[in-house]
Amino acid sequence: MSPLLLSVLLSLVSAVAYAAAAIVQERVAASAAGPRYAPLRSPAWWVSVLLNGLGATLHVAALAYGPLSLVQPLGALTIVFALPMAALFVGRRAGRRAWRGALMATVGLAGLLSLTNGSDAQSLADGERWLLAAGTSAVVAVLFTAAHLVGRSVLRSVILAAAAGVSFGMASVFTKSVAEEWTSAAPLSEWTGLLVLSALAVTGLLLSQASYRGAGLAAPLATVTVVNPVVAAAVGLTLFGESFRYGTGGTVAALICGAVAAGGLVQLTLDRMTVPPQGLSVSDGDAPRPEVGQRVDVGAVPGTRPHLEVEMRSRAVAGRS
Repeated sequence: MSPLLLSVLLSLVSAVAYAAAAIVQERVAASAAGPRYAPLRSPAWWVSVLLNGLGATLHVAALAYGPLSLVQPLGALTIVFALPMAALFVGRRAGRRAWRGALMATVGLAGLLSLTNGSDAQSLADGERWLLAAGTSAVVAVLFTAAHLVGRSVLRSVILAAAAGVSFGMASVFTKSVAEEWTSAAPLSEWTGLLVLSALAVTGLLLSQASYRGAGLAAPLATVTVVNPVVAAAVGLTLFGESFRYGTGGTVAALICGAVAAGGLVQLTLDRMTVPPQGLSVSDGDAPRPEVGQRVDVGAVPGTRPHLEVEMRSRAVAGRS
């Protein structure tokens, strides 16, 4: 098997592993009444952690055998794999708008990454690393605060997913920097960088887990999948001397691809914010569920009702026989 073909195979399996991890995380978030960020007592959540680790390992292995311009766009297939896998294994089918948004996000991200041209740039100085770490912490803190100020659970989940994407993207940046500076003669010389990237990776994992609460699978996963490499690419363009291929034309094409990816995220968010038609049971499909703490009021239902249909309203749950 040629190295290029092996790289493609590893990239595809990595995307499947990430998709499976996202599905497990979403199911844990939908069924667990425990901690939103770290359901440590859930065996399924630890399975998702292992799947995420497997996906990351396979992604790094793919980079060892193939070029970044090939491996990174293939990683964008995670959301495309996740939707049919969710329908097959957990019966969670996506509508046409969700599929349209997922495909737009994937195509836009793949095009953007394929236009990014890596280079043998200088590594980050210690001052730049600490500045990046502080800036990342500030951005994540702002997004975290904003997520808890919005009223809609879907918007809150998307903002948390964006914060997770920022954490993962900056973890990739620190991974690149540490890998360039690490030597076998002094294996612990980069311990500060390793500590920062570990903290970023854990933060991203916890935020991504919380993002699936009340928002389904597609919107949070697509947000993380897009924001992660976009943040890493932005740092690469500004600090690592990377650029877009084909000069001005490539830059314009990259902006168009970014707009397509952003449009896909908007489609996915609107799909989750759509109120289900009247008469639809809250257990059907991927309908949003009320969360504990949302002040859901249940009106009195007189008499015995062997069959009770539940209709979701803005501030109440009305029972109808």
